[in-house]
Amino acid sequence: MVAAMKALFDLPEETKKKHTSPKPYQSYEGKSPIIPLNESFGIDDACCLDTAPAFTNLMWPQGNPALCEAMKSMCSKMMELNLIILRMILESFGLGNHYDSHVQNTTSAFRFMKYKAPPPPPTPGNININADSSSTSLSASPSVALGLVPHTDKSTLTILCQNDVQGLQILTKQGKWVEVMVPEGAVVVFVGDAIKAWSNGRLHAVTHRVMMSGDKERYSYALFSLPKEEVVIEVPQEFIDKEHPLLYKPFNFGAYFTYFTSNIREDALELYARV
Repeated sequence: MVAAMKALFDLPEETKKKHTSPKPYQSYEGKSPIIPLNESFGIDDACCLDTAPAFTNLMWPQGNPALCEAMKSMCSKMMELNLIILRMILESFGLGNHYDSHVQNTTSAFRFMKYKAPPPPPTPGNININADSSSTSLSASPSVALGLVPHTDKSTLTILCQNDVQGLQILTKQGKWVEVMVPEGAVVVFVGDAIKAWSNGRLHAVTHRVMMSGDKERYSYALFSLPKEEVVIEVPQEFIDKEHPLLYKPFNFGAYFTYFTSNIREDALELYARV
């Protein structure tokens, strides 16, 4: 998959910009002033059989069978893993009876991501970004640069795969950034805001970011399982008792996502749906 991804990101900028969508995060996103090392492609309804051919035919007039087949195969396998993990989570709470409704109300999105190596270190004493700080400000260690801003996923679950270049960091509940060393061939699973709210906070959506160092490019790709836009996220009664009072009021997922995209904040869920 990574070899095929390199061919995608090596395309001319004007070709990559052909991939557009009215939906947030479902287009090509080039280098921004905030995260100049990052570029990505977001692809809606990723597990639909027509999605991969439509995308690769847009990027290459003759198509790209290697990327098309890799994308179809990985979307299928990652969604299968996603559903296995979802079933395990629900059954661990004794709520396996909710599985079918979750699946019926789920859609998916796929994202290709590339992170360039950071520029050469500045002269000694010049500081760029603080790798040990929870701050998003650009001020810290000379050889480290921000690849992706701190955020929680809005999804139910996210499955992330990457090449051998590390850089993923998570924020602990004590406010410390910790690097996640992902073994070769392993995947990372993130809990998103949707199931955090549905579980009344029993599941934690971890804040994460990417910090780039060294001289190699990082490639990653992710499958996001998401509630359909019309779905109302509502905490089941089984999660509410004297020790666990209701934390999140019922809310429409599409409306929440729209709120987030117009008010991009790390605490968007708390501001929007907290009781």
